Amino acid sequence: MSSVEPTAFETWLGARFAATGDFTALVVLVEISGPAVTPLRSTFFNVIGDEVTWGDIVTMFAGAGVDWDGAAFFPVAAPGGGPLDNATARLRLRTLESRLADDRLVLNEGEFFDAWGRRLKIEEVIQ
Repeated sequence: MSSVEPTAFETWLGARFAATGDFTALVVLVEISGPAVTPLRSTFFNVIGDEVTWGDIVTMFAGAGVDWDGAAFFPVAAPGGGPLDNATARLRLRTLESRLADDRLVLNEGEFFDAWGRRLKIEEVIQ
């Protein structure tokens, strides 16, 4: 019997869910090319439980229609706890997209992972 080590994503998801319960994840898929990070697609989904694996996430994002190198997850909850309603989640996602258009370092405010579920961090490049 072999055991597979959880990815950084799976470890984060389990800890987040244990701490807060159900929530909404705002997600931005990005392309990473040298020092450039370009947002490609964004979405949101409700997290109800911690059984999701990184493989499940990769399968879900295959439907995005783009090759992506990283995914940033921004967990948010309704005022009383639990997932946001769809209208609020859409509004919060649009606000996040606007902030990212101005400053890619906003990705560090979320939980940022590469295509293998390993942690990433954006560093400022000074030219």
